[in-house]
Amino acid sequence: MASSSLPFTSLHLQFVSPNTKSSTTRLSSRRIRASVSEKPPVPAPAVAVPAKGETKLPLKKIPGNYGVPIVGPFKDRLDYFYNQGRDEFFKSKIQKYNSTVFRTNMPPGPFISQDPKVVALLDGKSFPVLFDVTKVEKKDLFTGTYMPSTDLTGGYRILSYLDPSEPKHARLKQLLFFLLKSRRDHVIPEFQASYSELFETLEKEVAEKGKSSFQTANDQAGFNFLCRAFFGSNPPDTKLGTDGPSLISKWVLFQLGPVLKLGLPKYVEELLIHTFPLPPALVKKDYQRLYDFFYESSGSIQDEAEKLGISREEACHNLLFATCFNSFGGMKIFFPNMLKWIGRAGIKLHNRLATEIRSAIRSNGGKLTMAAMEQMPLMKSVVYEALRIEPPVPLQYGRAKKDIVIETHDAVFQVKQGEMLFGFQPFATKDPKIFERAEEFVGERFMGEEGEKLLKHVLWSNGPETQQPTLGNKQCAGKDFVVLMSRLLVVELFRRYDSFDIEVGKSALGAAVTVTSLKRASF
Repeated sequence: MASSSLPFTSLHLQFVSPNTKSSTTRLSSRRIRASVSEKPPVPAPAVAVPAKGETKLPLKKIPGNYGVPIVGPFKDRLDYFYNQGRDEFFKSKIQKYNSTVFRTNMPPGPFISQDPKVVALLDGKSFPVLFDVTKVEKKDLFTGTYMPSTDLTGGYRILSYLDPSEPKHARLKQLLFFLLKSRRDHVIPEFQASYSELFETLEKEVAEKGKSSFQTANDQAGFNFLCRAFFGSNPPDTKLGTDGPSLISKWVLFQLGPVLKLGLPKYVEELLIHTFPLPPALVKKDYQRLYDFFYESSGSIQDEAEKLGISREEACHNLLFATCFNSFGGMKIFFPNMLKWIGRAGIKLHNRLATEIRSAIRSNGGKLTMAAMEQMPLMKSVVYEALRIEPPVPLQYGRAKKDIVIETHDAVFQVKQGEMLFGFQPFATKDPKIFERAEEFVGERFMGEEGEKLLKHVLWSNGPETQQPTLGNKQCAGKDFVVLMSRLLVVELFRRYDSFDIEVGKSALGAAVTVTSLKRASF
């Protein structure tokens, strides 16, 4: 999941041609059966400023303030992480100002971020301005109001930190398009092989211990899958061995620590990761091990990079980042979260998924193909719903390129050139003025023609689900790949099992899921 977002963007790899807005090799079909009605937007009172020529909304001053320098940002940081928690931090300000647009400080603040001041956009109507690169700049905003040291990425500003206006952006994104296009035939078989190993591990541990950590098995399976699918290299057969996931987790911590909550005592955590950046030298050897593996495994992709005018070294650092931070990170966050929501939905949904998935595979000669998955409307809707209700890309940023007007459901606000805009995506994708039962996981939400209309409000990829990434935007280059990968997990799960039970805890990067039972397929 390229975008300005946290804690991970998903993937920077996709199955579309970089030269067209839509592709003949698109992996997702929009048409899904059944229906969920779209709740119409609430009409706003007619006053002052035209909203795209359709209605007139009142022009309002952006409420909120930033407080006293240093003190204000520090107080907001403590509220965000400890006193209130992230969601309540935003909810309380919405209630205080009676507005989904307001001024606030965003972590980390002092002394890592030079300027923590943002204009927050917390509804589904204002949020999409963050995707409009004619209005906002994305330069060095991938992690928000601070940028980690380039010492963590070989001295290079990686694609995620580049604005589309920068010449290297198009070349690097083109390289990632080439990577996935050249390896697309390996994705399904390598996923099946890697995740067959995961399910075997889960079954064995549940049988022996009564439970099994999905995270641990998923980390190894996910990393092996990505390396096998994209580079034809199996990490356990190399010098890297099975160390990849642990090395990546440590390296990512040094980049995202300032905006994570690890569960340490408050003031220890504040001093250790929120106040000063961790020194990159502490992970230099770990990063070098990862770099050596990718350099040795990605020769053909580096050859293509040279044709595009990118050095082999810069290409390798970008391939490492796209695979380990974006791709592996997305799987590490989203797969447990999706499993959590499907698990909680209960046996009725499980039975419907198992029936649909197995029937579609049987009707396609017993083999899992793209055509077979297009005959699984409920499965596809469930994946979109998981991406909607808990997107793996929760925080997004953009700096106003010029004076602009931000429109919500019931007002407009003026933002000055240079001001930082911030969006918390879960509030946008759970906007009750857009989605009925917005806080509930509704597996069939995106089925049928009415459900299909709602896909434009699924925004996890740094853009609407109904749009495609291009060389000139910041939408996740791997948008369709992420959807495919997520569908494959659901399909492989319900090919094998009628149902499953889980226990859910918390982790720094989403849900901690423990599998406690797996009911083998009975039909």
